[in-house]
This record gives sequence, C-alpha cells and structure tokens, in this order.
Amino acid sequence: MFYRDERLALFIDGANLYAAAKSLGFDIDYKLLRQEFMRRGKLLRAIYYTALLENEEYSPIRPLVDWLHYNGFAMVTKPAKEYTDSMGRRKVKGNMDIELTVDAMELAPFVDHIVLFSGDGDFRPLVEALQRKGVRVSVVSTIRSQPPMISDDLRRQCDNFIELDELRDVVGRPPRETVDRTDDAE
Repeated sequence: MFYRDERLALFIDGANLYAAAKSLGFDIDYKLLRQEFMRRGKLLRAIYYTALLENEEYSPIRPLVDWLHYNGFAMVTKPAKEYTDSMGRRKVKGNMDIELTVDAMELAPFVDHIVLFSGDGDFRPLVEALQRKGVRVSVVSTIRSQPPMISDDLRRQCDNFIELDELRDVVGRPPRETVDRTDDAE
C-alpha cells in the first residue's frame, strides 16, 4: 500500500533484482520502474547498487550503469572481486549489502517509505531497524521462481511484499540476448 503524499526512496540491489527478473523471463525497464514509483508517492531517491569488474575492457553492465546515472538514479558501485572456486571456475563477487544498509539508515529520517528491491535475507535486520525508526518498508522480489528469490525471514519482516512478476506488465520488457552477468546475486 502506498500513499500519494508519502516520501519514497528506492534501494535497488542490482545483482539481486537482475537475477529475480531473469528467473521470471523478463528484463527491467528502469525508466518505467522509476515512473511507476513516482506515481505511487513523492520519489526522493532511486539508488542502484552494483559491483563492477574494473579490469575488463568491456563490462556488460557498464551501459546500464551509465544510462541509470544520466536518468535520475544515484549509482553506488565498487570493484568486484574475482576468484577461482574449488571446482576451478572463475567467479565474481560483489556484495553491496553494507553500502545499501548504511545509505538506508542515513536516509531514514527523511522518508516515510523505503522500497527495497532484493530478496536477500541479510537485509532483515535492516528492515527491522528502519521500522523501529517509523519507516514503512516494501520489498520487491519473487516467490514465483524456482527456488523463490526472497528469503522467508525478509518476507515476514517487511510491511509489504510486492511480487516482481506482478510488476512485469508495468516495468518489464522482453529479455535481450546478451552475455550473461557473472556477479553474485546474494
């Protein structure tokens, strides 16, 4: 539930939202996403968090990051860490949980409602802390994927769970054939 006069902030865990939308078979149109939440309340901030591979000539996420930065989203990035797992596979890790948590706590006194785009159960204590400060918290993720992309603890803690699949017609577009992102969607 949203109120037209409430001050909103969007906190987008980029890797997590990407993985959730991909599991449902669509891509997010971020222009439409921003417009949708501008309709739902007074949107003060839309912040997108992602890790970037610094040493690669071309990163498939770079065009998205640049577009978001020029189109009303605040960007929070950091270099991703690259490693080889026990099976010899190249893996990339870029966890942005701490950055998102600190920013949400700092912005809490200035907003009425925070929309968290992540299903990561590590955010449950953040949601609880925001609620203690009087901020309503909606979480956008999906239970319609196999396995579900939202932690049960996070879903129980938030004030409002928004099923990403139900936003498909409002903020979705068919997926493009691109190189698969390799960052971790924790």
